[in-house]
Amino acid sequence: MQKPMSAIKVLLVEDDPNLGLLLREYLNAKGYETMLATNGKKGYEAFSKGDFQLCILDVMMPVKDGFTLAEEIRRTDKTIPIIFLTAKSMKEDRINGFKKGADDYMTKPFSMDELMLRITAILRRVNPEAVSSEPGLQTFKIGKLRFDVTHQTLEGKDYSQKLTTKEAALLNLLSENKNDVLERSFALNKVWGDDNYFNSRSMDVYIAKLRKYLSADPKIELINVHGKGFKLMD
Repeated sequence: MQKPMSAIKVLLVEDDPNLGLLLREYLNAKGYETMLATNGKKGYEAFSKGDFQLCILDVMMPVKDGFTLAEEIRRTDKTIPIIFLTAKSMKEDRINGFKKGADDYMTKPFSMDELMLRITAILRRVNPEAVSSEPGLQTFKIGKLRFDVTHQTLEGKDYSQKLTTKEAALLNLLSENKNDVLERSFALNKVWGDDNYFNSRSMDVYIAKLRKYLSADPKIELINVHGKGFKLMD
């Protein structure tokens, strides 16, 4: 799969190992070159050595918090975009974040799709040349159908289906792994953020919905692979 934004380097500083790895994989899949640091001290060391175009910083971290890290980054680079990630939703915290130099501020839990849209908006504002090709714009041909990831639509001759965010995210994973097995646990962590029993049952419902949408082309198959996951074939 072509990576539309391979030139954009992102510094991700997140002390939650599960969220950090998920975010790094998601951003890399979207075409960014992402470095993950697990605390503020390591984050600043990485920033000092790297040539980054965007920073995504968790606020509550051991060793050095995100606000302190942002202040240190701003002493060196006053223009690099900074997005804060935090569990805090108080108005005072958001104001404090912007005072520390934030370009945006997202409260956990958040949608990966929303994060992607905010990143794109910030980069388009500060570096329009880098995003002139519309990063993240992607389509897949599935049988006789066309899946537009960005606009979350599945279309064919005399057929059009608007997808929900989760439906589109799941179909995107299936399309990226077309004719290969998409592992259940991997998909659950990517789309739902957790592979617990209740999310697993929810995913089965979404698979059934996607199977119904894809039936517009009878040659397309979305099959269960026992004990492993799912396979999309056309």
